[in-house]
Amino acid sequence: MNTQKITKNKIKGIIGRHEAEKTSLIAILQDMQNEFRYLPKEALVAVGKHLDMPLARVYEVATFYNAFSLKPRGRYLVEVCAGTACHVKGGFNLLAKLERELKIECGQTTKDGTFTLEQVRCLGCCSLAPVVRIDNDIHAYLTQDKIPRILKKYRK
Repeated sequence: MNTQKITKNKIKGIIGRHEAEKTSLIAILQDMQNEFRYLPKEALVAVGKHLDMPLARVYEVATFYNAFSLKPRGRYLVEVCAGTACHVKGGFNLLAKLERELKIECGQTTKDGTFTLEQVRCLGCCSLAPVVRIDNDIHAYLTQDKIPRILKKYRK
């Protein structure tokens, strides 16, 4: 599924770009997440050693923030807003449509590794509700009938 090869050299390269300071932890994890689309166990171990920090602490930070994932994610992260405004305006229907179109459930990744579908509490776009974010693209005032066309754009 995850086509990005994880190598010790890539992990060392990412870590090497940062100071060996505990304050570098989140920045290192962000770079790891961007490189591999998740945080591999071997990367977390290496980060802990580099920062002279217990693995439990690294894991605690990695699991606290929703931006990080310990499971491989698809090429595109599809986030459906479940905040109050989006929920009231039918966000739950968008999630159901995306599950049908992608043939996965929320929290899963498509077999080809293209999409990971997740639900988030709020994307901060309440005036544009309902919204879905695919990577950094916000799709505002979304309706179910627009979803197939949007997904087609990312499948290219």
